[in-house]
Amino acid sequence: MPAPVLSRRLTSHPAAPPLAALGAGLAGAAYLWHTNPHEGGSFLPRCPLNWATGLECPACGGTRMAYDLLHADIAAAFQDNAVLLVLGVPLGAWLGGRWLVEGLRGRRYRPRFTRWQGTVVLGGAVLWAVLRNLPF
Repeated sequence: MPAPVLSRRLTSHPAAPPLAALGAGLAGAAYLWHTNPHEGGSFLPRCPLNWATGLECPACGGTRMAYDLLHADIAAAFQDNAVLLVLGVPLGAWLGGRWLVEGLRGRRYRPRFTRWQGTVVLGGAVLWAVLRNLPF
């Protein structure tokens, strides 16, 4: 089989996108392992909303949280972004895992969210953004 045809077959396989995402995630985790986002001076981008307004978005603290999780510091990860740790990480792991498993089985996976589910996620994100920006 000629190389271009084999290449096209490999990149069009349903497992290619989740495996590529997993590889990129592992590369990012390897970089983050050695780069402390709690200290300045590293090549880690700042949240654009926080940079422009000083407000924290629902995902602010996610990079610091990931760094703390990589170093097994659950308490610090919880302090960085509690809602993202408790709700976002399990949901992301479940969706990513399902995407990978279905891809390895040769099937494409696209999660379907009902309007109600989308409203709950978006409403929860807005509520978290408001609560974390209140001056306590």
